[in-house]
Amino acid sequence: MGSRPQFIDDLARGAQDAAPSAPLDDTALLDAYSRTVIGALERVRQAVVFISVERQLADQRGARRHVGGTGSGFIFTPDGYLLTNSHVVHGATHIVVTLADGARFDADLIGDDPASDLAVLRIGSAEPLPHVELGSSGALRVGQIAIAVGNPLGLAQTVTTGVVSALGRTLRSTSGRMIYDVIQTDAALNPGNSGGPLIDSAGQVIGVNTAIISGAQAISFATAIDTAKWVIMQIFTHGRVRRAYIGVAGTTTPISRRVQRFFGLSAASGVHVMEIVKGSPAALGGLRTGDRIVAVDDIAVDSVDGLQRTLDASRIDRPVTIAVLRGTQKLDIDVTPVEQTG
Repeated sequence: MGSRPQFIDDLARGAQDAAPSAPLDDTALLDAYSRTVIGALERVRQAVVFISVERQLADQRGARRHVGGTGSGFIFTPDGYLLTNSHVVHGATHIVVTLADGARFDADLIGDDPASDLAVLRIGSAEPLPHVELGSSGALRVGQIAIAVGNPLGLAQTVTTGVVSALGRTLRSTSGRMIYDVIQTDAALNPGNSGGPLIDSAGQVIGVNTAIISGAQAISFATAIDTAKWVIMQIFTHGRVRRAYIGVAGTTTPISRRVQRFFGLSAASGVHVMEIVKGSPAALGGLRTGDRIVAVDDIAVDSVDGLQRTLDASRIDRPVTIAVLRGTQKLDIDVTPVEQTG
């Protein structure tokens, strides 16, 4: 028999050279994306909770029955304040929170805001509790990493990942009101994820997971954390959320640098008025669809969320000056907001 071909010997030597001399550390096999997700998750995992509720509902004959429900939430202070969705706890007669370590607490409802689909709870603990760090949603970029943590379908501590798909979405809440400046992501959500945190690559909370579109794939929504922080402060201050209402629906819209320079505007975006409620303060004041709101009382407005925050309780029943761009003009329009009800 002849000698075997040279390439067989070369392959054999190559295989010997490639064989590891010692087992590799598993951490060396993790890519940068995996390390980022794991690191972010470790910062929040212990603060994510499972929420179970009981409600009493009456049937058509008036008989009352107990109905259960579940959702997610997260602790944002060491003394036990939690954030979740309003629809998870609204109307509940009993709320129980289960921590990541299995400890269970009865929870008190501190404040509930169906208009933003947010609620604040509190549990009592003798020891400081693990808690998340609230980030900022104002500087989010489409395409950046988004990580959802929660308890979908009762499966505790489930993690899904994706990216921020879009910003400035408008979503109708279960109360029927519109939630503005909503984050769209493709991180998978399922029933039970509601109220859990949406975090960035640094482990900071950027949103509160709130909704999916039935039948759609890779389309999920979260209430922006800047909105949530405003709601939290309103609840801490007033026990509820008080809003000044002018009666407009709009969307965040960019403003060109040329227009910025011409009118001396400090923000690169404003609010494009899409709809005005008949008989509302905005209608009575003279706002029109197509106007772009850029300021309220000389405070720059760069987004729908910013407009909502600016129209706080201090502006109820007192005139405010709303600066708008209309065609080639910048106009000041006086409007008297009323308190939002219902």
